[in-house]
Amino acid sequence: MVVGGSAVVRASEKIIEKGRKIAAHLLEAAEIDIAFAENKFIVVGTDRAIALKEVAKAAFQPARLPKGMEPGLYENATYRPTHDTFPNSCHVAEVEIDPDTGTVDLVSYLVVDDVGTVINPLMLKGQIHGGVAQGAGQILTEQVVYEPGSGQLLSASFMDYAMPRADVMCSMEVISKPVPTLNNPLGVKGAGEAGCVGALPAVMIAVMSALKPLGVRELDMPATAERVWRAINKIGV
Repeated sequence: MVVGGSAVVRASEKIIEKGRKIAAHLLEAAEIDIAFAENKFIVVGTDRAIALKEVAKAAFQPARLPKGMEPGLYENATYRPTHDTFPNSCHVAEVEIDPDTGTVDLVSYLVVDDVGTVINPLMLKGQIHGGVAQGAGQILTEQVVYEPGSGQLLSASFMDYAMPRADVMCSMEVISKPVPTLNNPLGVKGAGEAGCVGALPAVMIAVMSALKPLGVRELDMPATAERVWRAINKIGV
């Protein structure tokens, strides 16, 4: 969205500029007096206007165009970012651990994110949800395992590699607090990594915080029930 979306904005601006010239010709007004708003071209200070759809139709009728203008209403544009953009977020994870079995349950999850201008709220939440699942999955279940000696990959398929499932996750609340960036015309920052990057430390810190009263200070990922149980019993609890 940062790059492709901004290119679309630049191309759209060119189309509107050409549409303004066509609208001025059709409305018999000066181009400088034509404004574009709410999908129509308006003669400023009057009630005279023409819809974008009508301008688009006229654009393909040479007889209705200003002299010397090429027919059509299409443009292309290139956008190259000059600065990187970075989303911001705060993740809060709550876990419960059964000391008898080592089972870790993710019981609640909250994300407050700033991805800049939000284009599609539903897709944004879906992307954050998926990212959190990736991060939580790496902390709680996922592990690449090789056979000692031969180096044969043992977790080569989803039959053996523990991807996070619905029973690993919990319902989560996602709150958007967008602060548009000035580094691109849309004000977007991107959201692809926001869910995953925040979930990794949030879930692991929650696990370690729950184990701290039991004396556990170290635990390698993934925090499977077996590893957690062994860590608890190694302390002697």
